[in-house]
Amino acid sequence: MNLFRRSAPSLDDLVVHAPRAEVSSQCLMPTVARPPQVFVQGQGSWLSDADDRAYLDFSQGGGANSLGHSPQAVRDAIAEQMHSVINPGLGLHNRAQLDLVDRLCHHTCSDQAYLLNSGAEACEAAIKLARKWGQLHRGGAYHIITVSNGCHGRSLGAMSASDVACENRFEPQLPGFSQVPFNDLPALHAAVDAQTVAIMLEPIQSGGGVIPATEHYLKGVERLCCELGILLIFDEVQTGVGRCGSLLAEQQYGVRADIIALGKGLGGGVPLAALLARGTACCFEPGELDGTHHGNALMASAGIAVLDAVLANGFLEHLRESGLYLAEGLARLAYRYGHGPLRGNGLLWGLTLSDDCAAAVVKAALHEGLILTASQPDCLRFTPALNISKTHIDEMLLRLARAFSRVRTAQVQCRKGIAV
Repeated sequence: MNLFRRSAPSLDDLVVHAPRAEVSSQCLMPTVARPPQVFVQGQGSWLSDADDRAYLDFSQGGGANSLGHSPQAVRDAIAEQMHSVINPGLGLHNRAQLDLVDRLCHHTCSDQAYLLNSGAEACEAAIKLARKWGQLHRGGAYHIITVSNGCHGRSLGAMSASDVACENRFEPQLPGFSQVPFNDLPALHAAVDAQTVAIMLEPIQSGGGVIPATEHYLKGVERLCCELGILLIFDEVQTGVGRCGSLLAEQQYGVRADIIALGKGLGGGVPLAALLARGTACCFEPGELDGTHHGNALMASAGIAVLDAVLANGFLEHLRESGLYLAEGLARLAYRYGHGPLRGNGLLWGLTLSDDCAAAVVKAALHEGLILTASQPDCLRFTPALNISKTHIDEMLLRLARAFSRVRTAQVQCRKGIAV
């Protein structure tokens, strides 16, 4: 046995210089894998770490920072609200809460809205609302059909509605859910039975690899729900609030859900989500849904600032132009390095890689001062600020090209090492 023989190289050996600032993270539960950098300052599309190194952020907290880091409009709204009232309590009205739900309902043509803290809570509330509706209008039906690769958050109910490939699940799961393939209408038809109360899906499966529903499919799902008298639930936690170029992704497909879950970008970086309901789906009664911080004035004021910005004249048009510019640049880069295809809409894009090297590309990109997210082992996800500039897109493409080159070099070295 040769005790001095070197092990074969691995993509995990990609060199990423550790930050000089030493900060202990031993007390932090290791629920998420994090790089060693400690970030201390954010502005727009940039984040700076404790060593004063700037990183171009094309993840933006998975799309939560809809207007970028520390946007002035959100900062001003929160600062002003803090001088009046922060959280008067769930059982009391506050002006920011009422203003936000009024605007949400008006601009989405919804009848009622309820404010929560996270997208997972909004999805959980959508499940509860659908089953309440089933008790009232469908003889106690409670079965909800979801689709493969769907990711609806990490509460127990939301995980039960999600695909095992997208969630780290814990047993036991809640009953009353079944899954069928995405973009498969015949499978949906076959899965509906007398106990079915709703079909729940994402218009674009963000965590599943940025896979859009086809227009034929979504219109077919809407028609099926109408014909059978069941509810259609859209999880727009990732796709809503302008991310796809319109306030709701359903508007681009020309369909209309009965219940919609919003989250992520609604708060512009602070924890805020919303449940929207239409028609007879508005059936919650007092005491059936509550939370200490639901609809608190501080977070609602941030939501108003975000909504005002997204609905401002020309904002969504500029977003759509930026989205096309980003997609064209990514397509060129993918062709050069043998990756693809590219999927998405607006400023939500997923780039499929030629192999399962997404984690290595994310690591290499961080070395190049670029923050990205891998939604699947072979897929990079791009969710920049909705007001991203073409200059920043160009800079991102340069840094991503260097990251691709770094990974390709490491792959060649790995193959040589294995051959030896």
